[in-house]
Amino acid sequence: MMLFSRRRIWLLIFAAILFFFYRSFQSLNSAGPVPPIPASFRWSSFKFHHPVTSMHQLPTGKPLALPRVQNTFGTESASQRTLRLTRQKAVKDAFQRCWNSYRDRAWMSDELTPVTGEHVNTFGGWGATLVDSLDTLWIMGLRAEFDEAVAAASNISFEISSLPESTTREINVFETNIRYLGGFLAAYDLSNDDRLLKKAIEVGNMLYVAFDTPNRMPITRWKPHAAARGKKQLADEHVLLAEIGSFSLEFIRLSLLTGDPKWYDAVQRIMDLLQKQQQKSKLPGMWPVVVNARAKDFTQHKDYTLGAMADSLYEYLPKTYALAGGLLPMYKDMYKASMETAIRYNLFRPMLPDEKDVLISGMVILNTDRGETVAQIRPEGQHLVCFAGGMLALGGRLIQNQTHVEKGEKLTDGCVWAYQAMPFGIMPETFYMLPCESAEHCPWDESKWRQGVARIAGLDSNKAAPAKIEALIARKRLPKGFTHIPDTRYILRPEAIESVFILYRITGRPDLLESAWAMWEAIDSNTRTELANSALGDVTLTEGKPEKSDSMESFWLGETLKYFYLIFSEPGLISLDEYVFNTEAHPLKRLLP
Repeated sequence: MMLFSRRRIWLLIFAAILFFFYRSFQSLNSAGPVPPIPASFRWSSFKFHHPVTSMHQLPTGKPLALPRVQNTFGTESASQRTLRLTRQKAVKDAFQRCWNSYRDRAWMSDELTPVTGEHVNTFGGWGATLVDSLDTLWIMGLRAEFDEAVAAASNISFEISSLPESTTREINVFETNIRYLGGFLAAYDLSNDDRLLKKAIEVGNMLYVAFDTPNRMPITRWKPHAAARGKKQLADEHVLLAEIGSFSLEFIRLSLLTGDPKWYDAVQRIMDLLQKQQQKSKLPGMWPVVVNARAKDFTQHKDYTLGAMADSLYEYLPKTYALAGGLLPMYKDMYKASMETAIRYNLFRPMLPDEKDVLISGMVILNTDRGETVAQIRPEGQHLVCFAGGMLALGGRLIQNQTHVEKGEKLTDGCVWAYQAMPFGIMPETFYMLPCESAEHCPWDESKWRQGVARIAGLDSNKAAPAKIEALIARKRLPKGFTHIPDTRYILRPEAIESVFILYRITGRPDLLESAWAMWEAIDSNTRTELANSALGDVTLTEGKPEKSDSMESFWLGETLKYFYLIFSEPGLISLDEYVFNTEAHPLKRLLP
């Protein structure tokens, strides 16, 4: 028998070691062979790695008689009714036009591209526009279309074995929750069609698996195929506040409808932590935009806002209090504490050429100066944060705090002002303004405004030549009052009309109807395509028309058109004393005494 030399033996050993490490590396990092998911797979029978051993139970007792939210409206005249119905019909016609184009060209896909007439899947490929539009169809009285849509939606499968990984490799749990779960729940609450509750349970069972982590904090950007194959999960260290804190309306409503407390339990674990840490953050009362779900630490980041990345957490606090009929007072307490801080630090009065007394909500950034923490306002307005006016008005009514209602009015008026000030009558996605030195007295000072424009552009406002500043204003197309517009798009957002609608229902101010109609005419005339309506690239143009970007997110039919329709409806349709809207404008029934 031939013997191996010592050198050859060592080479073989070395090769074996290399092979071992290669296979180990391959198993950890490659997309090699993976176990198949059985065709019979169901999220409802998922085997959890970290099952709940002590479940929070749903609150019991008779719901409280919470304060009335809606204004008491008088009888409208014949001419007022005719005008209102004419405007309502214009919105409904626009919806039907968009819906028919979606039905003809993008049926069962997530979105229609409104210029080219193609279809795209951006939210799992589960028919986001279809599901988002169910309750709008019902509210607008389009029963035949609703019945057809429910039949189609009933055939959507959220069981992972039937879905291509190309559209569901990673899903945004927050977006899936507010669009799909919220959409099915609202359509069920309106119609009592059991098929819709069945689909809501199916989505709820899927989303519940994202909470299967050692500390029961959810994975917000979740890989469902990996979970279905049994891969263990860890919550992330960097999570957006809105994406971890905006489950309460949908999950609690699902638990109330089914009697199964598991979704309530999942939410309660998050909210308990938020409440315990609310006064321990760097800006006590609020939570930063980025939190550590793995360490269960919601205090460390330095940026605080009511806007993007945090918005719907704050929105859900008063709404969940109302949804649960006052049986969860922690939500009321958290809302009051957070708004006390936000009103003090985040809201500012901008200096305007007409000196109108309005408010804008900005970002607070905490910095350290000589060992002291200093809160600095970044005066950036956002179309998205326009929801805050309606939130404060609603929350103020629910907890009987008139200051909140007044702040909500001024925030909403600020968004209306921003619409009216732009060339096409449409607010851009983001913009900067110059905060007033005093909220009580704020005269227009054009030289200060010009200095503000120069400063934010990185110029020395004391040395820059007036002609250079003037050229900067012209080049950036800045209406007076705006110091910078970094994002000039309009993406068919609903937040401004959302607050106008809520504030109208709460106060009955007739001028809000005229503001809503002006907004509608500006939006529809500039976004309309041959098929539907499209997002716009630049609403600051002073010549020509803004370019259409061939995008129509599902919230156009699910939110924006719904709010425009409802403000021109009779006030009893989806009363705020009977429903709360989730952040995707899906109305969920409140518990009432």
